[in-house]
Amino acid sequence: MAFIGAGSVVFTQGLLADLFEFPELKDVHIALHDIDADRLATAHAAADLISETRAAAPRITAHPDRREALDGADFVINIIQVGMREATRTDFDVPARYGLRQTIGDTLGIGGIFRALRTFPVLKALGEDIAELCPDAWLLNYTNPMAMNVQYLTRATGLTRVVGLCHSVYWTMRDLCELLKVPYEEVSYRAAGVNHQAWVLRFEQNGVDLYPRLDALVAEDPQLRRRVRVDMYRRLGYYPTETSEHSSEYVPWYLHHDSEIERLRLPVGAYLDIVDENVAAYEKTREALEAGDPLPVEGTMEYAPQIIHSITTGTPRTVYGNVPNHGHGLIDNLPAHGVVEVPCLVDDLGVQPTRVGSLPPQCAALNSNYLHMNELVVRAALENEPRHIRRAAMADPATAATLPVERIWDLCDDMVRAHGDALQPALRATLGH
Repeated sequence: MAFIGAGSVVFTQGLLADLFEFPELKDVHIALHDIDADRLATAHAAADLISETRAAAPRITAHPDRREALDGADFVINIIQVGMREATRTDFDVPARYGLRQTIGDTLGIGGIFRALRTFPVLKALGEDIAELCPDAWLLNYTNPMAMNVQYLTRATGLTRVVGLCHSVYWTMRDLCELLKVPYEEVSYRAAGVNHQAWVLRFEQNGVDLYPRLDALVAEDPQLRRRVRVDMYRRLGYYPTETSEHSSEYVPWYLHHDSEIERLRLPVGAYLDIVDENVAAYEKTREALEAGDPLPVEGTMEYAPQIIHSITTGTPRTVYGNVPNHGHGLIDNLPAHGVVEVPCLVDDLGVQPTRVGSLPPQCAALNSNYLHMNELVVRAALENEPRHIRRAAMADPATAATLPVERIWDLCDDMVRAHGDALQPALRATLGH
């Protein structure tokens, strides 16, 4: 198993803790890669300690050279973040000068667009290396923007064993069960849509619909109604599978209005605090390892270890994956070119997406806009067309609700200048308005 971007130490630790819970995976070869030597060394030391505390006996190697890590891999876990904290701050600071508000900025909007564009060149090189060095490997992608990255990977490299993984559906259902005080193990559910904007289509306990109970709870609790995802649920009829901070960015209704930010308690710029917390967690891990202190690491219930276990052992299980809609006909009323999030059966035959049919039209309307914007960003890179960057920003709901079109083009020019060499050469052009 090759971990690409293993210097995301805290996330790597959680994945390894999950992996070593499976007896069949305790002696695997873990190949760690990162371009940051310090983070790679920290990840290696943490992996050694986690394997020891989990009574596992894997072979763990560290590789500054990505190709060495990939050579002969069966599974590739992608957790890179191109540009790290500095690039993320740019994604927030430059749009903020234009009065554009973001909360997370990693999926849609200006933040999502430019996070994708600086990630695509690395993804293309990664995909080409996989095609040469481990063509039968499963590429399990965690890097955001999830849907754009998976779409670009499959279109630019031709790889077919690619699935994007996100924990939002799982934790949404956990949170709903806790809210309604029902055991998660007794609940059946189905969700579908797009990453960070899928919908809970069925939610049942012993065959009984739980939505009426949720409706009653929302009706009696005014604080619940001060959550964006609850507000969307009340108006759309299906609960969204991502946090309020995320959900607020994908529609035009909330972030542009001071009154809505106050009513729904929206934390503008929240991701910058998360980034700082992640850096602090990394520093704490490195200091603990250097001091020889214990490193308590809990499992995270992430999908990648479950997928690896199922494919390796044939144990069937269902996960939620982000996969191309085309070819599978997974969601009828979403664009064929898009990447959708659906339940997937996993066993020794691999990851097998489930056909969902059609979404409720009000849900499909939002998802369709999301996927059409993604298509413009992916085409910008595939066709070396910088105007598609501006067109994607024009199509973004939150950006269009805030800025006139000339300011959108000016903002894109400033973002291109700010990110500079991280973009492929043809996309570095500034176009004016």
